[in-house]
Amino acid sequence: MKNFAFPLVFVAAVLGLLAWAIYLMNTGQLSPRDIPSPLIDKPLPAFSLPTLEDPKKVMSKADWQGKVVLINVWASWCVACKQEHPVLVELGRRKIVPLIGLNYKDARAAAESTLRAGGNPYDVSLVDADGRVGIDWGVYGVPETFLIDKQGIIRYKHIGPISPEDLEKKILPLVRELSV
Repeated sequence: MKNFAFPLVFVAAVLGLLAWAIYLMNTGQLSPRDIPSPLIDKPLPAFSLPTLEDPKKVMSKADWQGKVVLINVWASWCVACKQEHPVLVELGRRKIVPLIGLNYKDARAAAESTLRAGGNPYDVSLVDADGRVGIDWGVYGVPETFLIDKQGIIRYKHIGPISPEDLEKKILPLVRELSV
């Protein structure tokens, strides 16, 4: 009988933790989107990537030094990216902040087709075909959006699709604050 005691206690403990996590998620006290990024308040890691529009043109973070920018990681195969796309198109139309796309692990033709079909909200979109830059930035899914200050420091990371409410209540107030 003693041989079964430890496994039963272990299974009961795991089930208890799972039940607690489900309770917290259902009450809104825990969300997978609230995972903190270790890169907040640290410099955006260095990169050098070609643009989607012109593969011969290469850009780096130095191209935006001195500007507040919003970098949106997206892909043509990403369903959630399609969900947030109209919000980004409207943001791009308003010209409040430079909007940079990071096309992540995508085929160039598919990415170009997606932007032609849904509108291109980006001032420029960079191509991270192998995902190495995304890994350096701590991207573990798309869409993700980074707010970078004038000194090139990551000040905010939004995980998942941006809703109109996210944009108006969280992101744009931070943009205004950092733009002063």
